[in-house]
Amino acid sequence: MAVSVDGITKRYRKRTAVDTVSFTVPTGSVTGLIGPNGAGKTTVMAILLGLVKPSSGDAIILGAPIRQRGHYLPKVGALIESPAFHPAVSGRDNLRSLAALSGHTGDDIDGLLDLVGLGDRGGDRFGSYSLGMKQRLGIAAALLGDPELVILDEPTNGLDPQGMQEVRDLIGRISEQGRTVIVSSHLLAELEQVCDWLVVLDHGGLVHVGTPESLGATADSLVLASESESDLDDLEVIARATGLETDRSGGHVTITLTDAVEARRLAADLNRRAHTAGIVLAELHHRRADLEARYLGLINSSAL
Repeated sequence: MAVSVDGITKRYRKRTAVDTVSFTVPTGSVTGLIGPNGAGKTTVMAILLGLVKPSSGDAIILGAPIRQRGHYLPKVGALIESPAFHPAVSGRDNLRSLAALSGHTGDDIDGLLDLVGLGDRGGDRFGSYSLGMKQRLGIAAALLGDPELVILDEPTNGLDPQGMQEVRDLIGRISEQGRTVIVSSHLLAELEQVCDWLVVLDHGGLVHVGTPESLGATADSLVLASESESDLDDLEVIARATGLETDRSGGHVTITLTDAVEARRLAADLNRRAHTAGIVLAELHHRRADLEARYLGLINSSAL
């Protein structure tokens, strides 16, 4: 494991920002640290980077405990909040300055500019860059010195859809080079295409850790409604005869599907049964479970 967090807690007087959080980050993974604003994501990242001391708990990063940050920080690159560069200096020279300050040779700067899609704009002033270009230069700065672990805090924040896609593609390329990446966001939809491991926080606590596929328990379902409300009882009987989990609410009958059930065949069978029973269906559709819906359901349930 690249990172192992064990019971991290951070309190600021009476406020608890992070509450007994434990999780692991597999080596070579793209791990999404997901949660709404104020969930504790930035505090967790700051603790991993040695910027904030936890009130209790411990963590191991690249084989070293957080109290020995000098052992692992040289192998970690990070972009926390917006990148800070001199606007009148070129992107390339900004990276050269950062490399000198951090003790790196800077031999990899041209390659990093190519990696983040700024190879032909490296000589332009940073102040002339778009927001997306500025974010990508910030990610290039996090890659100086060829780190094993890269930590990115909300790298798509404020970007338009094209800029978000560019950053997602870049994160994928960084991972393909063998690095472990931790990237935070309050919107799962921004990261679900690139992450293979998720850590979900809410109100400072951990609510999920694992693969995207393991997030939540919501499954695909078939939703039925009859033209006449008087037929709803009979429609529910037909649905329950399938042997699948069935729920009735708001004038609809919902059947939760399992992996062994083919939605199309079941829908056709239900339609025939309803017709035989004299029930006219006003609605019959396959509701697919998406990751964002499962994430929102998990967050909402943790707030209860």
